[in-house]
Amino acid sequence: MLRLNNARLNVQILPSVGGGLVRLDWCGRGEPIPLMRPCELSLATTGSQPDPNQLACYPLLPWSNRIAEGGFEVEGRRITLSPNRDDEPLPIHGSGWQRAWKVLRHSDHEALLVLEESAPDAYAYRASLRYVLLDDALQVELQVINTGSSAMPFGLGLHPFFPRHGEVALLAPAPQVWINDGHSPLPVAVIDVPQAWDFSDSRSLPEDGLNHGFQSWTGDAVISWPRLGLHLRMETDVDAFVIYTPADLDFFCFEPVDHAINAVHLPGGPVANGMTMLEPQASLARHFVFRVVDDSVA
Repeated sequence: MLRLNNARLNVQILPSVGGGLVRLDWCGRGEPIPLMRPCELSLATTGSQPDPNQLACYPLLPWSNRIAEGGFEVEGRRITLSPNRDDEPLPIHGSGWQRAWKVLRHSDHEALLVLEESAPDAYAYRASLRYVLLDDALQVELQVINTGSSAMPFGLGLHPFFPRHGEVALLAPAPQVWINDGHSPLPVAVIDVPQAWDFSDSRSLPEDGLNHGFQSWTGDAVISWPRLGLHLRMETDVDAFVIYTPADLDFFCFEPVDHAINAVHLPGGPVANGMTMLEPQASLARHFVFRVVDDSVA
């Protein structure tokens, strides 16, 4: 377990499980307040390692969410992807979230993790994951280098889980959404955002739940917890996100990503749907900032 601390924020990182976050807490009022759903390691452990889906947040690489048809074609080559969870029929969230990352550097305010991944018939890459605490903000940089011998489509993102803390509101301007068929998150059509899902102004999450990918996002979002008098501002350089809001649970997911779900199979192909085609040794980096605003401070 790695810890980052300053006067306002406390971060716990588990390099051995996807390099993910165990906690992100606001300490500006004394008692810590979770800004992401905290992981209770004693409850999350299956065998010798926690389930990454019980973490507070983990990285998404070299692609996010699900890919259909057992893989995809790229430049005349077949890329085969096998399911990577027993409870999921499709490969999900790439591979970085299920790998042990190495700690390259660690201090009170910074952690730098690295990962080498090699699959001869699929993705080979070198990745870095940098966490930095700066005043009221956690900054995250995720970078990947294609170490394979052929060009491949890459996509990056984060998968945070946020507590509801009672009522919660979201501001995240995005004019379009990929809707699914209601049985799987795989998108079937892109439409203008319905009024009930329009987060161009801050509004409460829908009570009936969401599980869709939005696009043409500004890259900025605000999560508000009125009962706590706290806001969490997100500043990113990606233009898509996935919202998962289970109606009967005390958390929701807002996942900033740079590409659509199943982008490799959507009309126009992966690049037209947000992924980046990386030649061998080419790199891609994405940046994310989580900044706390305390309403009680005038």
